[in-house]
Amino acid sequence: LHDALPILINTGSSQQGGFYMNYITLNNGVKMPQLGYGVYQVSQEECERCVLDALQVGYRSIDTAQSYFNEEQVGTAIEKSRVDRKDIFLTTKVWVEHYGYKAAKASVLESLRKLRTDYLDLCLLHQPFADYYGAWHALEELYEAGKIRAIGVSNFYPDRLVDLCSFARIKPMVNQVEVHPLHQQGKAKEWMEKYGVQMEAWAPFGEGRSQMFTNPVLAEIGAKYGKTVAQVILRWHLQRGVVVIPKSTHRERMQENLEVFDFTLSSEDMERIAALDTKTSAFFAHDDPAMVEWFAQMVEQRKTNHDAAKEKKNR
Repeated sequence: LHDALPILINTGSSQQGGFYMNYITLNNGVKMPQLGYGVYQVSQEECERCVLDALQVGYRSIDTAQSYFNEEQVGTAIEKSRVDRKDIFLTTKVWVEHYGYKAAKASVLESLRKLRTDYLDLCLLHQPFADYYGAWHALEELYEAGKIRAIGVSNFYPDRLVDLCSFARIKPMVNQVEVHPLHQQGKAKEWMEKYGVQMEAWAPFGEGRSQMFTNPVLAEIGAKYGKTVAQVILRWHLQRGVVVIPKSTHRERMQENLEVFDFTLSSEDMERIAALDTKTSAFFAHDDPAMVEWFAQMVEQRKTNHDAAKEKKNR
């Protein structure tokens, strides 16, 4: 599978609901849609409707997390959609307060209950802090028991990722990290490819920060292809072999985000976008000691808040 990494974007495609979807193959042979729908900061009130809309317009990959507090709404929407469960690639993430072997295992079983399913397609450790080794052992066990089809991590910088790849019994299949045109994670991508770990992008648009959607380079490229800036960014991710999970609460934008398989950016345009890289997070650095301290405090607050929308970015 390592040899297949340079051509992950070409490992498979199929037509669904009038559009084509690319699939990548993870290092354990599981196929994953390259474009999915994420529900970070989608409120409990809106989540069921949004996921139903996403499934109706054609998405077949849904990404949630314990810390988003909307797993139950995702599960209800999937059940109401009447889309065959085997046709949906469902991801959730274990939150830090549930790290350690016993707590992590119990939390995944609770996520299965909330999501109304007897298996997950992908389960990630959400952050590279606390007892992530204990939590990883729980994911390994659930993976081997068939409760999870693929396991991975999120926000693991290269040093933590290589540590886990080197010493864990089962290597991660996915690492979901911040990736967008202004923070392209080139070095991190190289390390992931070396260990056969699939890069997945959260905040693929950088949440519009630094005037992303009015960036003149991206706008000019979009005009050339008759596409929006958002579509150009998604196409750029796809051509880099990155999995993306854009979020929108608007059905028309969900549809627009799927319409990215009918054009290809030229090598020149890919290079122009590459030149936009600032190599700086739009949010925060997980390896900043001060940020780790803040994060630890935030984890304690979350135990009583139970509301992700009120907090700083904690992807």
